[in-house]
Amino acid sequence: MIVRCGLGELAPLLAELGIERPFLIASERWSGLDVPSAGRWDEVPSDRVPEAVAAASEADGILAVGGGSAIDLAKAISAATGLRLVSVPTTYSGAEWTTFFGVRDPDRRMKGGGVGAHLAGIVYEPELTVGLSREQSGGTALNALAHAAEALYVTGRNPEGDEHALEGARLIGASLPRVLENGDDFEARKTLLRGAMEAGAALGSAGLGLGHAMAQALGGRYGISHGAANALTLPPALRFNEPVAAGEIARFGEALGTDDAPGRVEELARASGFERLRDLGVPDGELDEVAEATAVRAGAKANPRPASPAEIAELLRGIW
Repeated sequence: MIVRCGLGELAPLLAELGIERPFLIASERWSGLDVPSAGRWDEVPSDRVPEAVAAASEADGILAVGGGSAIDLAKAISAATGLRLVSVPTTYSGAEWTTFFGVRDPDRRMKGGGVGAHLAGIVYEPELTVGLSREQSGGTALNALAHAAEALYVTGRNPEGDEHALEGARLIGASLPRVLENGDDFEARKTLLRGAMEAGAALGSAGLGLGHAMAQALGGRYGISHGAANALTLPPALRFNEPVAAGEIARFGEALGTDDAPGRVEELARASGFERLRDLGVPDGELDEVAEATAVRAGAKANPRPASPAEIAELLRGIW
């Protein structure tokens, strides 16, 4: 993966990869952005992947500009076409680091997913994160923080991933409160994007755990943003894993500057506007079904402590 900083590096990166006709995936929000493209798809999210693939027939690469929804759609097209993907993230989601993707309809309901995107490059431009709302900033940053936390104890953990995870947690922990206090603090946003980049590298190296599995099940069923869901599911996942991963979670907390990592994540979630699942429209009568859907996800299976559907349901009730 080639990583560059600054939008001015996009054209040279595409040239380095030999991509002359990139097909652009970007919502209307980015219609005025001056980036190269030989065709465009602006329905984000979208489950019309076959149509998007057909529209990209003349392209020799895929270019995604946006958050997790745009990048996931681009990954689906990349997997279907074999075309290489370059991402320009505009949030702190970290989707640019993994070949896995989810397919959602315009109402954000999950319609499928897969693996096999051909990741080639990333260009980070902090200017593109200016203007994100408190909820978008906090939610996607907490998603990144969950990447860092879970990379430290999932079955795929490794020393390189640990290094990225701890640096990501340190940078996010230091900068996110500043961004939530003042969204125009550009230096804080630059640091937060660096933290999300490190956390994304940890994700790509190690993988996901139970917190993400719960968030994915909730988001796919109710159309909840992945950031909001992770903001609420990470603390109970950390507490559930403490009996078997106390040392790793303590290291994560140390990077955040606290001896209570779950409590600190809860504070950041509240500051971002997220408190309970009920506030996001999740009905309490369906938590058992969400738990069943969570238990079969890859993240749940990679978790260091096995979690039964009944145990997962209890965790969800604790944040309902």
